[in-house]
Amino acid sequence: MNNNLSSTSRRNFLKLGAGALIAAPFVMTAKGAAAVTPPSKRIVMGGIGIGKMGSGDLRSFLGFPEVQMVAVSDVRKLHRDNAKEAVDQKYGTKDCASYNDFRELIARDDIDAIHIATPDHWHAAIAIAAMRRGKDVYCQKPETLTIREGRQMVDTARRFGRVFSGGSQRVYGDHLDLAKKAWAGEFGTIKAVHVDCGMPSWPCNLPGEPMQEDIDWDLWLGPAPWAPYSDKRCNGTFSINGTGWRSWRDYSGGGMTDWGAHRFGAAMFITDMRGEGPIAVTPPDGKDVKFLTYEFANGLKLYHKGGNGPVDIIGTPNERVPAKAMPHYKGSTSIYGDFLNSVKTRERPFRDIEFAHRTASVCHLGNIAYQLQRPLKWDPVKEEFPGDEQANRFLDRAKREPWTI
Repeated sequence: MNNNLSSTSRRNFLKLGAGALIAAPFVMTAKGAAAVTPPSKRIVMGGIGIGKMGSGDLRSFLGFPEVQMVAVSDVRKLHRDNAKEAVDQKYGTKDCASYNDFRELIARDDIDAIHIATPDHWHAAIAIAAMRRGKDVYCQKPETLTIREGRQMVDTARRFGRVFSGGSQRVYGDHLDLAKKAWAGEFGTIKAVHVDCGMPSWPCNLPGEPMQEDIDWDLWLGPAPWAPYSDKRCNGTFSINGTGWRSWRDYSGGGMTDWGAHRFGAAMFITDMRGEGPIAVTPPDGKDVKFLTYEFANGLKLYHKGGNGPVDIIGTPNERVPAKAMPHYKGSTSIYGDFLNSVKTRERPFRDIEFAHRTASVCHLGNIAYQLQRPLKWDPVKEEFPGDEQANRFLDRAKREPWTI
């Protein structure tokens, strides 16, 4: 491949995919810059869903000098106005575009990457549409609402050569000491991990109420079933107590997926099982099975609850196993910088979508077992419940038109 890339825009170069990015560093000319301006290495970004967590992501990305944030999108006018103001203040301009409909943002050819922090039921549709438009994606956890969505996201990222980082910063940040000890072999053979996180979400039957905010309600619902507006249905509170969308099954997996993405993700990282899945999951029965239990082919058991702390490792006393090189963030000490480094190098990020999908699948499998209240067998290769038609119906959900994937 010709290593002289001065005549190729970075944006078009990125769209060639991972295989084309082995050679020389990219070069681009900043949009609108004078001819004398040196070539820029900036990553042009947009943000979709910029409320509570999304505004934090926005501020984090704005802190990187290589990022040029040019557009924001949210169905709430207040959120997008606040985000536009933050971006414009950062650059001392009035240039940041704001959109109610995310499709206008991802249609822009000048945007290289996006970050997504919408409610969970929107993640797959937005991420897949963006990747098909040639965008790299940073998506808040839990990345999926269903198991099948996760595989669709992985397949799309691979097909279009996109970088896709899941947004669970706590997998690495909260449990680094445990991970270092595990990868160094200090726990010996790890036999089990107890994970403490919340319980599943539940159905929402809230009555409608007058709309108190400027919100595009139909677009907020998107692929979810139609329902009347209620602040407690769509509030972005982090509490999972019936006062916001994280509590409701149509939009979230509840505590199992919200904190589970962090803590089950940490358990799978610590045990070097990030790309694997269990072979069975058994819900508590009030008798012999005290905790929701996952079994893996290598004998590892993962428990929901029952430990001492958020993530409790059960190793083999007085045994030390050979150390392994532990993965770390690249190019930065944060998950945001790790993503940006991958956008430039085309390496897979620390929370590559395959790993994020596998963690989310563990969370979803637990929710399904809790709902069905019986033991389930799982094929982690085919990603299905062998011979179990009832359980397989939970792998995905019908989506409201026109938001099918």
